[in-house]
Amino acid sequence: MKRREVISPSEFRSLLGRKDRIRKLKNRLAATCVMGLAVVALIPLVLVLSHTFRLGASSLSFDFFMALPAPVGEVGGGMGNAFLGTLTLLLLASLVGVPFGIAMGVFHSEYAHLKLARLTRFCVDLLTSLPSILLGLFAYAVIVIPMKRFSAIAGGFALSLVMLPVVTRSSEEILKLVPSHVREAGLALGIPRWKVILRILLPGQLRGLTTGVMLAVARASGETAPLLFTALNSQFWSTGLDQPISSLPVQIYTYATSPFEEWQRLAWSGAFVLIVFVLVVNLTTRILLRRK
Repeated sequence: MKRREVISPSEFRSLLGRKDRIRKLKNRLAATCVMGLAVVALIPLVLVLSHTFRLGASSLSFDFFMALPAPVGEVGGGMGNAFLGTLTLLLLASLVGVPFGIAMGVFHSEYAHLKLARLTRFCVDLLTSLPSILLGLFAYAVIVIPMKRFSAIAGGFALSLVMLPVVTRSSEEILKLVPSHVREAGLALGIPRWKVILRILLPGQLRGLTTGVMLAVARASGETAPLLFTALNSQFWSTGLDQPISSLPVQIYTYATSPFEEWQRLAWSGAFVLIVFVLVVNLTTRILLRRK
């Protein structure tokens, strides 16, 4: 039988101190690596913001946000109709994409054992991988051709197809984070399952659901291809939802591909405003939800 080696208290404290120093060193190295990767990830965002600000900030003015586009050859003008059109299209898309997306996310999360849930989840994943131009062609086939005109309704429908898979998948993943005993507690009290979902699960995960909606809005706000086949464009204020409507991404595309220097300058200004809009919406939503 081997005799155990006895370690003195001083040697034991020295061994623990050495292990503690090694552990702290590894922790600092890991934290430094994570912070470095975070900085690297922010570099593209900083470069894009600085470049668009340098080229587009000089054209920002009151007329830029409120005036109509100026004719070719004239200096000035703005994108007021494009800003209003973008907000209109996003509102129409949200009215369709957000409730249907959250409903499908709830269905996939709470009824995952059903075959229909697995089938619809596969369809949502397929919809996510489709190019946005195909969604625009689909909206063109089912709305534009029967109506025989481009319209804001068709554009909003196309953007809702872009938003739908993002809202669905984010809602499903957020609701999966709710512990199962929360659902069981509500059901044990005799509350119907639909009330447990509406009164407990959804309000409890409002922050995550809103974040998913904002991600979908941010993605839809920059889509151009679907709107070329549905809403088209207009150089005037929109007079109805069944008429062609201007949008900021299409207006930027039109100005950026033109040979006129004045229009190209306005395109950079529109791109800068679009980026700032996405950032402000995300930051404002997070701040308000955190305070609440």
